[in-house]
Amino acid sequence: MDLVWPARVHLPAYTEALQRGWSADTVRGAAAAAEELARIAADPEAFLASLVDREARGGAITLPDGGQAPRLPGYRRWLWHDGQFCGSIGFRWQPGTEALPPHVLGHVGYSVVPWQQRRGHATRALALLLPQARAEGLRHLWLTTDVDNQASQRVIEANGGVLHERFTLPASYGGHAGLRYRIDMA
Repeated sequence: MDLVWPARVHLPAYTEALQRGWSADTVRGAAAAAEELARIAADPEAFLASLVDREARGGAITLPDGGQAPRLPGYRRWLWHDGQFCGSIGFRWQPGTEALPPHVLGHVGYSVVPWQQRRGHATRALALLLPQARAEGLRHLWLTTDVDNQASQRVIEANGGVLHERFTLPASYGGHAGLRYRIDMA
């Protein structure tokens, strides 16, 4: 399994996954997928460029409740295995600190397409991303997941994640219970 940079050569497989009902946005789901499909149709090159924004030059992000918040530096990588698109992993940070603003639940988010799940792709993708996070100077990462998402909990724990706390997500993310994990990078 490889992490590839979003590129025109991989875009048809990404688009197909969106059309099949998958979304890299595990909170906004179908609405986010529809927005991405519209952006791809309008300007594929601009869409691809927007997925790698290390200086946070892009516009505000849309929160699950429809509100807007400032973008952090970050990028997405696509999970690729045996010539197949398998999902996406995103990484965001604030330069010089591990702290995150309240509208950002964690440094990393990932999603595997349903037809490629339970094959270890998310676990491997997170393992491949950790050295990149370390290269940004981060000493640890925060990741969150739903209390009932045992698959995601296993992914995080397999990569050294330790449960830090059970918390209530902000209202913009539904206000339900979540789990916050920490992965030390030392």
